[in-house]
Amino acid sequence: MTRIAILDDYQNLAFEMADWSSLRNRTEITVFNDHLSDPEAIVARLSPFDVVCVMRERTPLPREILIRLPMLKLIASTGSRNGSIDLAAAAEFGIEVTHTGYDSSPTIELTWALILASARNIVEENASLRSGGWQRTVGDGIRGKTLGVLGLGNVGSEVARIALAFHMEVIAWSEHLTPEIAKSHGARWVSKEELFRQSDILTIHLVLSNRTRGLVGAPEFRLMKLSARLVNTSRGPIIQETALLEALRERRIAGAAVDVFDVEPLPTVGKRSCHSSHRVRLAGALSHLLSGYR
Repeated sequence: MTRIAILDDYQNLAFEMADWSSLRNRTEITVFNDHLSDPEAIVARLSPFDVVCVMRERTPLPREILIRLPMLKLIASTGSRNGSIDLAAAAEFGIEVTHTGYDSSPTIELTWALILASARNIVEENASLRSGGWQRTVGDGIRGKTLGVLGLGNVGSEVARIALAFHMEVIAWSEHLTPEIAKSHGARWVSKEELFRQSDILTIHLVLSNRTRGLVGAPEFRLMKLSARLVNTSRGPIIQETALLEALRERRIAGAAVDVFDVEPLPTVGKRSCHSSHRVRLAGALSHLLSGYR
């Protein structure tokens, strides 16, 4: 029988999100809910499998791993692209790579949920009410404010369109964005520096690549307004995470709302691993994410 591995199914949803019934009598499917980062452990786990199903960039499959998986015939990835798979190596080793379709609506909706939750301090106010307290903050209105969109592609352009319904001014920048394209989406093109200077809320919608990795760091945070907020529903490594934590701790920005991180899932506090100290440091700042410091 063909052996199939489903990786990084943190929420145990793979069987609910697709119809696997046609494979039941012909395959043996194993779902892994945990995440492995050690290459040796990944190779040991995947060696017996003919097919590997990966969830976007959660488990990278570079040449160094693929060359050690002689049984592997097919990699199926969620989304329309996956930069963490070495496609050239896969082709060289006779491994077919396929991708699913992609619906950007959930990301667009989540982006606006985070924008509004951050501006209105929803997390802090909810925590206060549940602990027996009452209203602690006023929150910020967004009408008339400036939304900066870093990446005006399929997701960013829809986020920008919704901003217009809130009567926000929309500005945008990315490496290949032109003023004409920005205008066609209701946005005004600005330089990268001006994007960070002018934005009241800055939202990131870029593909993770060598060009975008670490694109947002300490110099960019120093350009931002003290009242500005950062939103990231794209990929964690686009932001230099230590720089974000420093900006939050030093109150250089009002807050941040993120659902992506350098290490996913975040390692459990207390685990004896190389990431445990990272998890503890991040937890200190996460209590202020969304609500900010104001």
